[in-house]
Amino acid sequence: MKIKLHKISQWLAFSLVTIFLIISSHQGVLADVTRSYKDLQYPPLPEIKLPEYQRYQLKNGMVVYLMEDHQLPLISGSAIVRTGSRFEPSNQVGLAELTGSLMRLGGTKNHPPDQLNTILEQKAASIETSIGDTSGSASFSSLSYDFDMVFPLFAEVLQSPAFDNQQFELQKTGARGAIARRNDNPRDIARREFDKLIYGESSPYARTVEYETLNNISREDLINFYSKYVRPENIILGIVGDFEPEEMKVTIEKTFDNWVVSTSSPNLETTSPQQKNTNGIFIADQPQLTQSNILLGHLGGKLKDANYPTLSVINGVLNGFGGRLYNEIRSRQGLAYSVYGIWSANYDFPGVFIAGGQTKTETTGQFIKSMISEIDRLRRESITEDELNYAKDSILNSFVFQFQNPTQTLSRLMTYEYYGYPADFIFDYQKAIKNTTVSNVLTTAQEYLTPDKIVTLIVGNQDNIKSQLTNLNQPIKTVDISIDKQSNSKL
Repeated sequence: MKIKLHKISQWLAFSLVTIFLIISSHQGVLADVTRSYKDLQYPPLPEIKLPEYQRYQLKNGMVVYLMEDHQLPLISGSAIVRTGSRFEPSNQVGLAELTGSLMRLGGTKNHPPDQLNTILEQKAASIETSIGDTSGSASFSSLSYDFDMVFPLFAEVLQSPAFDNQQFELQKTGARGAIARRNDNPRDIARREFDKLIYGESSPYARTVEYETLNNISREDLINFYSKYVRPENIILGIVGDFEPEEMKVTIEKTFDNWVVSTSSPNLETTSPQQKNTNGIFIADQPQLTQSNILLGHLGGKLKDANYPTLSVINGVLNGFGGRLYNEIRSRQGLAYSVYGIWSANYDFPGVFIAGGQTKTETTGQFIKSMISEIDRLRRESITEDELNYAKDSILNSFVFQFQNPTQTLSRLMTYEYYGYPADFIFDYQKAIKNTTVSNVLTTAQEYLTPDKIVTLIVGNQDNIKSQLTNLNQPIKTVDISIDKQSNSKL
């Protein structure tokens, strides 16, 4: 009996010690859990390096980039073409976009649209073309063992598009439908009309397709626009995927080296836009709305501006869940669910500084005042070190996503060459972000953010908005967004 009692006492003592150790350990874990997230330590991100690639030029002037990637049996390619809607005549707005679409959708001289579509569908391959404001593009993707069939079709689309007349009329009909629906979405109205207020409605960076400009476009105009701009010396071609470089070079030269255009090269010079309106409040009346869509801002700059990295940090201070606009206008004042302010730059013409959001009709005036106040505060007061570090870390920690795959990396290299930027531009940008200081932010905000040049656009119920705007001391004008249906009746 004594032996049993002794064993029981030993067991109880062991149990008590175990329980004590568990409680102590649990308390230690709780203490660790309750530490601030600011105390967490992370290893530095690995240095990002560009994959190996080759760049060379064909005798006809076409620039070629090659980048191997044998992870998957895929090959993809893209071409950047020196063209854009900014080169189309002002009375034919929509010409470049139609040309870009029909290069692919209109088939080629050897393969009508339906036949081309069938071949690509059977091979699970794709070929796409388009023309935007400042460039054109053509791309393909295929399994590596289908490359010998898909690549010649891609070359046909680039060199000998047929611009099928039936597809041409179909695309024009689709464009007319888009015009008819363009006032259905308040956000679309706001962005379209804001660009007109900044750049001017006749600017190639703001003008819109109208029924009248569509009426002025013929199939022959598409052929002429294509012939003028789509030429080998205006093209940068990049191919990435599962291939051997020397074999690929032979294929490219056999396919494109003899492509020569005899006509003279087009003039690709452009003028830099100026801000048309330098103040004022503009209203696009939508009486059915109970909410105002608001955009405000002024002309911005280019990516190559020396202070663009600091402006990116300012974007980080303003935006996101820890940003000033979110904390002040959304959380503290409850004026909007989403709110933002972005210095948006372009490669070769000035972008815009644009801020905005949506708010109830009855709080429109308060929203505008609060937005301008936050913008002005950046110019008057230095940000905190915590704000600076938050913004810089957000940019630097997301830097890795700029290099997720070789296709993305190659596209960036081609784009930099197209717009005349150095190949290491993004790495210089990264270094400049790291070196940005509180003082840099204040002086840059004072130079680049100019509240006295801010233009404000409101899409909403004009009758319920106007009375809130009188104390903003700005001229108030109405924006005409009506669609000229008379032009469409001629069709």
